[in-house]
Amino acid sequence: MKHWKALAVTSLLAFPVSGLAADISATLYKNPNCGCCAEYAKYLEQNGFDVETIDTHDLVKMKAEYNVPEELHGCHTTVVGDYLFEGHVPVESVTQVLDEKPSIIGLSVPGMPLGSPGMSGEKRGPLEVYAIASQSTESPDIYATH
Repeated sequence: MKHWKALAVTSLLAFPVSGLAADISATLYKNPNCGCCAEYAKYLEQNGFDVETIDTHDLVKMKAEYNVPEELHGCHTTVVGDYLFEGHVPVESVTQVLDEKPSIIGLSVPGMPLGSPGMSGEKRGPLEVYAIASQSTESPDIYATH
């Protein structure tokens, strides 16, 4: 019986649990003067991501190249693998996308909502996370609510 317990523990250590962000590389593009973007990078790092931060003044151009609709623009852009995350997207939604691999460009939390990951202040109501569709749609779909 002890042998099986040791084997089970070893298996758990050898194969990471789905949804954990251990050793996942992320590149965060931000305006050099934005403090909340640096806080969001810390939030990702605290949740196991290896974050490279790149200061740029060309965020709008970059968002256009990724086909991010203007109404879904966040204050920074994070690229993880084949996906793009706009703004202060909760890590639970990021890891869900990485696990499930949906046919979307990525996720967005538009603007700078108070109390969202990396933002100071008290959260006011639910935080809506929108899917950035591969094809243009009339209105964006809510992917998750936190």
